[in-house]
Amino acid sequence: MVAKAEIRTDVGSVEEVIKAIDAARERIWDTPPQEVLNLGKGIVPMGTGAKNNYLSTLIFAENELRTLTDEILWFAWITATRNPDAELRTLVLYMDEMCQYKANMNDYVGLPDGCAILKLYVGGIRAATTLEEFARLTESAMTYFNRLHGWVDIVFPWGLVNGFHRVNPLQKIADAAAGRA
Repeated sequence: MVAKAEIRTDVGSVEEVIKAIDAARERIWDTPPQEVLNLGKGIVPMGTGAKNNYLSTLIFAENELRTLTDEILWFAWITATRNPDAELRTLVLYMDEMCQYKANMNDYVGLPDGCAILKLYVGGIRAATTLEEFARLTESAMTYFNRLHGWVDIVFPWGLVNGFHRVNPLQKIADAAAGRA
């Protein structure tokens, strides 16, 4: 079971949350955070990993961050910036639930600082009073998590995939049509 980290409710203003998230992003911009370096070495605080390995944990970390940045945060930001009739309360409720889950998964896969930043974001969107504030908070979180995701991609052992080549499905069709199957 994924541990449940506390949501920061003492966030102050939306501006303060944006500044905190932006400062966290700047801290990891040029140098990978220690939690990512640790994850790349198999140091996972919760001991997460199937059959005493950490490859599965890396796979989950990469996937959780990709879906967070490329789907959840992106679509919330697009909704808030392109749809002036969007209902802020509904967006906040949806993102609150989605991001709490994703934050707890970040913690589970060895990214406790990422968890804390996402919980801070949730506290911030709860304090947002306009779509513009929501969008600015979401953009700030999205850029932080895109950078974190980039670092996880760098430590991921992509060379392992060389052992899992598959036959090109289009070549199989062409070979079958030419009677070479």
